[in-house]
Amino acid sequence: MDFPIDAIVLRLEHEVSSYQVPIVDLIATQTKDPFKVLVATILSARTKDEVTAEAARRLFARASTPTELAQIPRQELEQLIYPVGFFRNKAQYLNQLPGVLAQHFGGVVPNTIEALLELPGVGRKTANLVVAVAFNKPAICVDTHVHRIMNIWGYVQTRTPLETEMALRDKLPRRYWIRINGLLVAFGQGCCTPLRPQCDRCVVADLCPKIGVVPRQVREHKKTEVNMDGLRLVSWNVNGLRAALKNGFTEAVALLCPDVLALQEIKVHPDQLHEAESLLPGYEGFWFPAQKKGYSGTAVFSKKSPLQVFYGLGDARFDDEGRVLTLEFADYFLVNSYSPNAQPELKRLDYKESFNQALLAFISGLGTRKSVLLCGDLNVAHNEIDLANPKANTKNPGFSVEERAWMDRFVEAGFVDTFRQFNQDPGQYTWWSYRFNARAKNIGWRIDYFLVDGSSGQRVVEASIHSDIAGSDHCPVSVVFR
Repeated sequence: MDFPIDAIVLRLEHEVSSYQVPIVDLIATQTKDPFKVLVATILSARTKDEVTAEAARRLFARASTPTELAQIPRQELEQLIYPVGFFRNKAQYLNQLPGVLAQHFGGVVPNTIEALLELPGVGRKTANLVVAVAFNKPAICVDTHVHRIMNIWGYVQTRTPLETEMALRDKLPRRYWIRINGLLVAFGQGCCTPLRPQCDRCVVADLCPKIGVVPRQVREHKKTEVNMDGLRLVSWNVNGLRAALKNGFTEAVALLCPDVLALQEIKVHPDQLHEAESLLPGYEGFWFPAQKKGYSGTAVFSKKSPLQVFYGLGDARFDDEGRVLTLEFADYFLVNSYSPNAQPELKRLDYKESFNQALLAFISGLGTRKSVLLCGDLNVAHNEIDLANPKANTKNPGFSVEERAWMDRFVEAGFVDTFRQFNQDPGQYTWWSYRFNARAKNIGWRIDYFLVDGSSGQRVVEASIHSDIAGSDHCPVSVVFR
């Protein structure tokens, strides 16, 4: 049976009419000036719409033409558009834009995809969007929402946005080309979200095959029973904070909206980040970097000030590497751990076992006083369900008999793997090798955890893996704790 694209578009047109309009569409309703549409589209990449809107407002107040833009120094451009994602790169693109327009296009924005692609900071998504929105010419802008939703529907079977664009050019009725991006961006932000899509209230649920989708769980309960309100705690091995900042870190944090954010493998000292004090507005930051720069280290950001902060385990072997950072709050401890890697041929297994022993003693002691949450990259997949190829890895670091036995000891001591409280499905991973396209194939390992002391297990009302968030070879994991 043919896919009912006409029926779906008709329903979505009605559904998203009450949604927030995507920023580029909003600017297009205010002006058809191709220059402003182009600049707004460049600013919008990897940035929340409300941030883009404010940055565009500030910039257009100073420069509404290429000539005016050319008069603004790059450093001032950075200040005007901050905190859009990759603001330094975008300031460089905007700084170069007037010159390229003057040299190659007579100072005006070109109206073809091929010509737009010659401009600094313009890829196919931006070019298609400008052609469609500013010039009202047939073009298919494929961003992550369009690519993702079209594959969820099975309307295309593609691996990249470019493949999706080419497939839609052959298949999608031309009358939908201009509008499809605005529709699916609004729908993707408001209902068919990357995290926990709201299939329970989706207007096209009966027509959607839901390919690869894990819908949000709707728990039916009396008001006096489970209260889903609580603290959202997020843990993420960023594999280098400076690299993560260039790959959508701030946007991901805004999407996750944690009350407390624990980071591992930050690989940076705060004095190496000129924006360290204002890295996450609204959060208080605590840093425990390794003495060796560019290596290991942990950090925690909290909306609420802790009662105390404990740096390390009191053992220089581990503390010099910045591996454990603990925050004490009124009714719980959060222990953020970046556990050692046992290394090839298990060369560092003895060190890791000593660390695990010290960590278990530390959190067990805390557990006599109040609830304890241990989070972080523990560098071990506990059971066969926790990695894609268990048989091939039984002697490898992260799945050795000795390391798995240590995880058993945490469980025997009463600590609970929160994710497995709610999800027993295979294929749920938090780390993928950068090699062999492992993430796209979901050949991964679950080595990032939230563990909670046994007497506090009922306080965890949700545990999630956010595998759709990139920016590192690990993805964030979270719990809701009440």
